[in-house]
Amino acid sequence: MSSSVRYRLCVLDPQAHLFEVTVTVAQPAAAGQVLRLPAWIPGSYMVREFARHIVQISASSGKKAVALSKLDKHSWQAAPVKGELTVRYQVYAYDLSVRGAYLDANRGFYNGTSVFLSADGFENAPCTVDIDAPASKALSDWQVATSLPALDVHKKTGFGRYHAANYDELVDHPVELGRFQRVTFKACGVPHEFVVSGACQADLKRLAADTKRICEWQIRFFGEPAPFDRYVFMLFVGADIYGGLEHRASTALVANRDDLPAPGLAEGEIGDGYLRLLGLISHEYFHSWNVKRMKPAVFTPYDLNREGHTTLLWAFEGITSYYDDLALVRSGLIDEKRYLGLLAKTITGVMRGNGRTKQTLADSSFDAWTKYYRQDENSPNSIVSYYTKGSLAALALDLHIRRETGGAKSLDTVMLALWQKWLADGQGLAEGEWEQVAGQATGLPLGQYFDKAIRSTQDLPLAELLATQGVSLQMVPSDSPADSGSVVDSIQPAAVRPTFGVKAAADTLGVRLLQVLDGGAAQAAGLSGGDVIVAVNGLKACDLDKAISRHKVGDTVKVHAFRRDELATYKVTLQATQADTCRLSLAPGAAAWIKS
Repeated sequence: MSSSVRYRLCVLDPQAHLFEVTVTVAQPAAAGQVLRLPAWIPGSYMVREFARHIVQISASSGKKAVALSKLDKHSWQAAPVKGELTVRYQVYAYDLSVRGAYLDANRGFYNGTSVFLSADGFENAPCTVDIDAPASKALSDWQVATSLPALDVHKKTGFGRYHAANYDELVDHPVELGRFQRVTFKACGVPHEFVVSGACQADLKRLAADTKRICEWQIRFFGEPAPFDRYVFMLFVGADIYGGLEHRASTALVANRDDLPAPGLAEGEIGDGYLRLLGLISHEYFHSWNVKRMKPAVFTPYDLNREGHTTLLWAFEGITSYYDDLALVRSGLIDEKRYLGLLAKTITGVMRGNGRTKQTLADSSFDAWTKYYRQDENSPNSIVSYYTKGSLAALALDLHIRRETGGAKSLDTVMLALWQKWLADGQGLAEGEWEQVAGQATGLPLGQYFDKAIRSTQDLPLAELLATQGVSLQMVPSDSPADSGSVVDSIQPAAVRPTFGVKAAADTLGVRLLQVLDGGAAQAAGLSGGDVIVAVNGLKACDLDKAISRHKVGDTVKVHAFRRDELATYKVTLQATQADTCRLSLAPGAAAWIKS
């Protein structure tokens, strides 16, 4: 296969976490070929400066060295040459997240945006990539997993040549390298592969069976055939990690190893950790339609050199967050009560952040680059998540449509209309177009709803809308510090507890304040995020809630805390816990919307 641009990637030094990459341009620009590494990766809206991980770079043509000039933080220009141009460089890969690249003696992983320079003028040209088997005998049992189309690869290991129609396709198929467990299944006739790396003991057949149910429901929801010929889940398991990133025919996931289904797990048994993993799987898979195909116009095509601002991330991340849990119910993995428990926690999480009174969903979407992805100790006081509040806006829209149409239409109607539009024109959605399609599909005047839910900081009328489905919602003070919302048979008054109004974590000196919440007791006393409380009423601070458990609202406690290296004394007058915890109760036979 003849390609204008050819790539080769090899494992150079696992101990130093170095990949070596070469890119060869057959007919480089006469004035000198420009090459660039993306500044960000689609699906994660922050400029990440991947070029900072390029350790060494050089160019040649034939046997002659070619000068390279740095144009900016992620671009180089080669001197003019008459023949082929080859650029060789090393990439430091030690990012365990789903967004970058990683390499050690146990595993390799990369997204194309972290390792493959694009050649200006050839972004739409076909290209090939040779993934070389490691030279070290110690890595002779490594394999490759990727959804990138294979051209000439080793049948057993997967090393060899792959191809892509263009650069955008090349970087939208991450690659897992190493020793991993693998299980396969078909969903609606489409081959699916689940690859798990990292030390674990798990029932992968159970994982595959449950994932298959999710995939088949989602494929049938949008309508067969699926928008891909095969699909690969790449999961790395470890400790205290969680996340995922969607791609056109695959997803990269990281999760706690204990979240995997244990061998011998009873049929139908799903613990909280496994439920969280299934929700992540559902979320990233739903993105195969909602953001990988249907997407904002500003992302068609992606400009990976700079930010792409849109007010629509709530519709692509928030709505996906709504359907990820719904898919668990509608595929039969959990029941309505379990679903409502998840919903109660989402509502609680949103209501506990004062940022919802200051930032709209439209602004949250637009400012993702500088606010949501760059959070600090004041974030709960200043921003709202387009994921979580976005999912509640999707719920409210769904129930509003059902109420106004007598159950004849729903958010499902809108999503299917959007999908049919994409199948017809393949175009991205202009900023106001999502709302236009929603109005046309439902026959409803939805402008007022969007003004309130998306472009204002008003709280969503969830109690009113859920009541139309036989679900009662009440916000109450939490029962305990661990109370994050729940489903109950009946809503009972909760005892009022004293609180500092902080989020905290253990520290070697005492308790570190991660966040000090607006209007809370700690803020009123002058404490700030980052302060370390070492004593409360003269006793070493280990657990703030335990320290004040014998006090009542209105009591004043003496707090000693370090701010940087300076010790100060504060008098904190304890406040009452707020009514910020969601209780949902379900009438018999109610909540039919959850299943249809």
